[in-house]
Amino acid sequence: MKLLSIDYIPGCEIEAIGIAKGTVVSSKNIGKDIGASFKGLVGGELAGYTEMLVEARQIATKRMVDEAEAMGADAVINIRYGSSQIMSSAAEVIAYGTAVKIKE
Repeated sequence: MKLLSIDYIPGCEIEAIGIAKGTVVSSKNIGKDIGASFKGLVGGELAGYTEMLVEARQIATKRMVDEAEAMGADAVINIRYGSSQIMSSAAEVIAYGTAVKIKE
């Protein structure tokens, strides 16, 4: 499965199938939240949250690919990511793009 952030596949003719998406809501445990609160006082990267968002993007991407494969796609183009805070310690991450079939 090709995954591209551009809206075409160089050298290929494609047929759009539809929108493929994957979403996940993630949170860290209370211990990580407390650690992040202290880190927020002194400044710097909140590594626990960075790790959480990296994992969430990977899960959302996998779910998007699974949906695209179920649609019969060969690739997903114009991939985008979005995130939003659901509660103080939980975030939603969504991956979406256009599922396409590569014409022979």
